[in-house]
Amino acid sequence: MAASSSSSSSSALSRLSNIQNHLNPIDSLAKNLVKISPEVSEALSHGHAVVALESTIISHGMPYPQNFETAKEVEAIVRNNGAVPATIAILEGLPCVGLSTEELERLAKLGSKAQKTARRDIAHVVATRGNGATTVSATMFFASMVGIPVFVTGGIGGVHRHGEHTMDISSDLTELGRTPVAVISAGIKSILDIPRTLEYLETHGVCVAAYKTNEFPAFFTETSGSKVPCRVDSPEDCARLIDVNMKLKLGSGLVIGVPIPREHAASGRVIESAIQSALREAREKNITGNAETPFLLARVNELTGGLSLASNIALVKNNALIGAKISVALAQLRQQESN
Repeated sequence: MAASSSSSSSSALSRLSNIQNHLNPIDSLAKNLVKISPEVSEALSHGHAVVALESTIISHGMPYPQNFETAKEVEAIVRNNGAVPATIAILEGLPCVGLSTEELERLAKLGSKAQKTARRDIAHVVATRGNGATTVSATMFFASMVGIPVFVTGGIGGVHRHGEHTMDISSDLTELGRTPVAVISAGIKSILDIPRTLEYLETHGVCVAAYKTNEFPAFFTETSGSKVPCRVDSPEDCARLIDVNMKLKLGSGLVIGVPIPREHAASGRVIESAIQSALREAREKNITGNAETPFLLARVNELTGGLSLASNIALVKNNALIGAKISVALAQLRQQESN
């Protein structure tokens, strides 16, 4: 009888905790600083699937109106697969979680006039009432603040080549070490140091998984030559991994690497070849430090005739598809557990 009572009490506490998490995802002070769209707020309050989306790709990734159309298409993919999209940005100093069509277009038109906003920049952009397009680290921060556990992006930042000398390491990696959000991405561009990036994530206790493969993807190509410690083969596998990470309160995020779709792998190999050529040119011209990455990105775009952008868009759309399915599976898992 005592065991039954204990089990019933534990179940009731679990349900109460879930209700409180949905109804009060952020404290009252933070609520005054963040605007959550009605659609996202309703979905969170009912425990429905929500997918966070970054905004840097909109403002800095491509020109208007292509960026606006792509943003709408990515949101539509999330919706068509059962989840609510929550694009995150800072507009006139107000962090917004979930943008209206008008707000999306406004951000798209702003383009690079919107500040590229990582975690370190959030306070400044908000305090000066600026416009900020969130990177992976800032998007993770706001997603976690409001209780969104799944975030879709194209790729994550990493340790730059020669990072052992320059200390040029993306804040995406430190954010993953301290913010419990699952990041669905196509991995890391090979202009970065992929093995050192994975070592850095391991140091920070970040679980790195690959979707239906044993190798970490290299953004434009399916493989990187680097094995992952964890493989997931379905949205349900991913959902269980995320759920356990949250329940154990590990405090760190997860990276789920989704390889480039096979139909885009051929163009991915062309881009990879261009990356290797650009890297050789950089070495020959002794271009290092802060000047290296801008040179490499510009040169790759030149060598591929814009093919890299088309592949980038395809990757984001595929990640949105997988991410939405993972979010739905996670919402269903939590619903089952609360019943």
